[in-house]
Amino acid sequence: MFNRFIFIICFLPLGLFAQKSSTTSVKQAQRFYDQAINSITNNQIDLAIIDLKKAIDLDNKFLAAYQQLGDIQRKSGNYAEARINYTKILEIDTEFYPLTHFYLAESELNTGDYSKAITHFESYLSFPGISATSREKTEKYLLDCKFSLKGIEKPVPFEPKNIGPAINTAEDEYLPVITADEETIIFTRQANNNEDFYTSKRSNEIWDKASYLSNTINTPDYNEGAQNISPDGKYLFFTACNRPEGLGRCDIYLSKKEGNNWSEPFNIGEPINTSGWESQPSISADGKTLYFVSTRKGGFGGYDIWSAELNTDGSWNSPINLGPNINTKYDEISPFIHPDDESLYFSSNGWPGFGNKDLFISRKIITAENKTDWSRPINLGYPINTHNEESGLSISHDGEKAYFSSKKQGGFGKLDIYYFELPQELRPRNVSYVKGKVFDKINNLELNAHIQIKDLSTGKTVYDDFTELEVGVFLASLVNGKNYGLTVKREGYLFYSHNFLLNNKEKNEVYLLEIPLQKIEIGKIVILNNIFFNTNKFDLLPESKIELEQIVQFLNEYPALNIEIAGHTDDIGEDETNLMLSKNRAKTVFEYLINQNIRPNRLSFKGYGETNPISDNKTEDGRKLNRRTEFKITNK
Repeated sequence: MFNRFIFIICFLPLGLFAQKSSTTSVKQAQRFYDQAINSITNNQIDLAIIDLKKAIDLDNKFLAAYQQLGDIQRKSGNYAEARINYTKILEIDTEFYPLTHFYLAESELNTGDYSKAITHFESYLSFPGISATSREKTEKYLLDCKFSLKGIEKPVPFEPKNIGPAINTAEDEYLPVITADEETIIFTRQANNNEDFYTSKRSNEIWDKASYLSNTINTPDYNEGAQNISPDGKYLFFTACNRPEGLGRCDIYLSKKEGNNWSEPFNIGEPINTSGWESQPSISADGKTLYFVSTRKGGFGGYDIWSAELNTDGSWNSPINLGPNINTKYDEISPFIHPDDESLYFSSNGWPGFGNKDLFISRKIITAENKTDWSRPINLGYPINTHNEESGLSISHDGEKAYFSSKKQGGFGKLDIYYFELPQELRPRNVSYVKGKVFDKINNLELNAHIQIKDLSTGKTVYDDFTELEVGVFLASLVNGKNYGLTVKREGYLFYSHNFLLNNKEKNEVYLLEIPLQKIEIGKIVILNNIFFNTNKFDLLPESKIELEQIVQFLNEYPALNIEIAGHTDDIGEDETNLMLSKNRAKTVFEYLINQNIRPNRLSFKGYGETNPISDNKTEDGRKLNRRTEFKITNK
């Protein structure tokens, strides 16, 4: 969130240059001009504009009045009107004020007239006495203009569509974020100079009428904005400014979904928030890395993008600047990290662009020293980017759609929310998500349970949270091309395990799971879906460690329980061979648990070979299910 600010325009000459004259021979025109300067000093900008126009009406060659009026218009973002006044000055006297050439060129750049902007930037550089700082900025703008002229010749596909009247109104709607299943959107609406969050649900591709998000988050006295929601829709990071408990002008807050409402938000504190300005959070899919914008010391420019890692105790590590491949000496804002955990979208006026701020994408890279870095940003191209400011982009989980806000003709009000199909080369890496519902196997009642998903090849936890209260649902975003193990636990119940083989890198897939949990009772069986052996072998594969640790933890939590470890095979091969293989596999698990200090008298093992199938042996999928390891609660 950026606070609106009031500017005071200095009427004194800037830089090393001076105007030829601030006076006119028309006395009444001079009086209006002097009144305007006094109004500018007192921050009465509207009165100053009226008086400057009166001065110009009385003397249509009053260059200082044109200059002041152009400066007001330029600084308020009214570049089209500023161009008219600056152009008038140069028509009368090209050497009245060298900076007029620069300001006219800047106004032309910000209205998309890049060829004329180049002409006037170059004419400004022809004046002697230009400071090194001014020369550097001018050359930067010249790069923007030349980049833009080339970019316009190679437009990218862009067909924005209004998201519709259920969300957009006559007020400003902006900064949309959407959950991984694209069933919930949260956005900011500004009405009566107050920013609040609104939300909408989608069913059958139709958005419901947006509603007020929550009285626990929205306030009548403070602005809430610049939000980001975790892919599962449970955690809302947002910005609030000037609150009594704040550490600085704007701080980052967090609220968690609790049933149908949201928890009381809390300031996430140091070291994220400082006495400066922190805003525009974006959380990674695993909830462990927070990206945000800050004006803290140690950056490259005014607004920089930083990141911080979450510790296991819930605290945050000291933020790290994303470095010179992202941040410039200008401004970088509105970061959005996609659930693929490597595609960062953001807005910048430091990298070559089409004017004001443009949208960029950078990809995370791992260096030879195994450190994280970022690729040089790619401009999303024209006409996604234009001479106007583009920022606040968010990308759908499948990477196909981008959501943004714009003041386009034919909208429902001022700023409306739009979406468009993202060009293929600008899309993130393919990701999937698993959405599950946990319930009691006997009575079908939804259960609140602990969900943990790990990358089986690395052991890294990629999701660690609880199901939603009252509904027993969870949603986890997963990167394609990896194998995952899922464990579901609840006190008084046997744990549940499952694995996902997400090897299709070319497709975004959705996995829906029904997860029945069994209460801990004699005779109940747990299928250990994440115990792995090579074909016809009984040595445990490294990927099995995660599941084995779960068994150890379970047995330590319930020290009175005894279990039988059972091995099973399909019906391929000789009966005796299968029986021996299943026995050896069960024995291997048995020995592992003993080595982890589980008392032997609590354990037994048995091989059943092919005698207890749970599926058809006629298909490979069926045989795969039959090749399994289990444990059963016994009364031994």
